[in-house]
Amino acid sequence: MSPTILLFLAQDGVMNGAVYALLGVTLVLVFTVTRVIFVAQGEFVAWGALTMAALENGALPGTAKLLVGLGLAAAAVDLLRARGRLPARRLALIAARDVVFPLALIGLTSWVAPQKPGMAVEIALTLALIVPMGPLVYRLAFQPLADASVLILFIAAIGVHLAMTGLGLAVFGAEGSRIAPMLEGVVPVGPIVVKMQSVAVLAVTGAVMASLFVFFERTLIGKALRATAVNRLGARLVGVRVDGTARTAFALAAGIGAVSGVLIGPLTTVAYDTGFLVGLKGFVAAIIAGLASYPLTALAALAIGLLESTSAFFASAFKEVIVFSIIIPFLLWRSYAAGAPADEEEE
Repeated sequence: MSPTILLFLAQDGVMNGAVYALLGVTLVLVFTVTRVIFVAQGEFVAWGALTMAALENGALPGTAKLLVGLGLAAAAVDLLRARGRLPARRLALIAARDVVFPLALIGLTSWVAPQKPGMAVEIALTLALIVPMGPLVYRLAFQPLADASVLILFIAAIGVHLAMTGLGLAVFGAEGSRIAPMLEGVVPVGPIVVKMQSVAVLAVTGAVMASLFVFFERTLIGKALRATAVNRLGARLVGVRVDGTARTAFALAAGIGAVSGVLIGPLTTVAYDTGFLVGLKGFVAAIIAGLASYPLTALAALAIGLLESTSAFFASAFKEVIVFSIIIPFLLWRSYAAGAPADEEEE
């Protein structure tokens, strides 16, 4: 392999690894706060890219209607749980949050989309449509199971993934789409040319990571998330609303997923089911880091991106097999390091 080819592979690997790092860090965040292994994270990636593609074409994206449907479902569930015993103030809050806001957003999108307002406004609309879906998914699928075991939550997450995939097919169709790059053109760097979209991916990834660091270190909500991740019961005892932190974690997951979709949309054709494979690679990075460490997750994601690019060059037919097989030695090592369960040791 020539040095030039190696540099090209490194460029692709780092760019892909940056996106996997965003998803891996998000999976660690959701797991530590809620104990949910959110395998449906990739669906937000696909929905973000497809929403952006629809807005670029001047059409109303399917996520606008989907947000209204999720809001109505969440409102109905809250009313059924309360059995008509909600005070007027609570009813007004539910109506404003779950019904009025989604309807107002779909009206705004219907008015703005045909005008093709430009990338900045389209990205803002994409985030506005997708970020509220995170808390809605949590309220509908996971909040009733908040005290269940990790296994039950994982089974529920698989069900959510299947449901979101089906909804994606229903609202977007089977055809894939691409979106315009955030930055166009290439820049010569030594013997290779660097795509400006690659620069945009790295810049946005760095900005999101820095924003998350500031959020966790400097804001009260971020510190509440950290407290919930360390000890849920202790967080409750000091006045942290655990359900609120869980909804915040899912909102961040939806937002980062949508940003990731906007980043990969110009690089590959995205269909309703594309996000699962992308999210799964972020999941591998999170597992390698033990679903606990953000820096290790980011480093593992970059390594996975580099491994994927080199595997595509040497054995493209087995690229995915090689990437996902890397998780096996780490699982064996963690199993060996953990030792035998207590009941087996007693025997």
